[in-house]
Amino acid sequence: MKHDSGIAATSGPRHNARPEGALRWLVLAALLLTIPAFYLELISPAPVLIAGALYLLAAATTAVALQRSRRLAARHAGRQHARWPQWLLVVGLLLSGLLPPSSVSEPALGLRLVVAVGILARMIWMLRDFVTRGSVMYLLATALSVLGLCGLGFWWLEPGTQNLGDGLWLAFTTAATVGYGDIVPTTPASKIFSVFVVLLGYGVLSIVTAAIAAMWVETQGQRVEREILADLHREMKAVRADVAALRRIIESEAPQPGDEASQRKPP
Repeated sequence: MKHDSGIAATSGPRHNARPEGALRWLVLAALLLTIPAFYLELISPAPVLIAGALYLLAAATTAVALQRSRRLAARHAGRQHARWPQWLLVVGLLLSGLLPPSSVSEPALGLRLVVAVGILARMIWMLRDFVTRGSVMYLLATALSVLGLCGLGFWWLEPGTQNLGDGLWLAFTTAATVGYGDIVPTTPASKIFSVFVVLLGYGVLSIVTAAIAAMWVETQGQRVEREILADLHREMKAVRADVAALRRIIESEAPQPGDEASQRKPP
């Protein structure tokens, strides 16, 4: 019986890990859908029902995930973290789905902007393990993916971008805070979008450049470490040779047993 209970105790978290991971990705997908919902309401009040439904879907999914994580923490007697910011996000998503369109209501636009910042922070928190780990090529692929999505957003929101290439160029210049001025955001939607592009794109580019710099520093450190170890081995070899030579000198100058016996004979 003890053996069976031990198996049940160890297999429980494994069975719960897969649904928990699936729910996490479901929450992330629902939060991602609120991004086009925000701009749909900002561009035109026509698709307000679709945008509201996406906000409500994100709120319901996040609430279910929070409730399930609370139950799992209580079941396994784990340490419970403060979840009130996430519940505030759920309330903000609910209000965003029920308020009038942003194009006709400035208070609704302000609330949805605050909720958008919270959604961005939540998604970064959920993806922190995937962003901070991995090689430089992995981080570079992540940065290119982010810039590609930002380019698609500018192509959709900014009338001055005639093609996808213009959108990607505007996304790069905005994320890198270069601002050449050949293509600039002109509509309220694209201007708001550029703020999030700067926050997200600049952070991703900073992580990539920091990873490249860390790789160079690590390579230089490894080279210096190899040189120090080589010098240490040479010094140790020289010390061993000196000790061996000193030992030979001491052994050659030490009195022999026959000499001591001749010195002890009576006159």
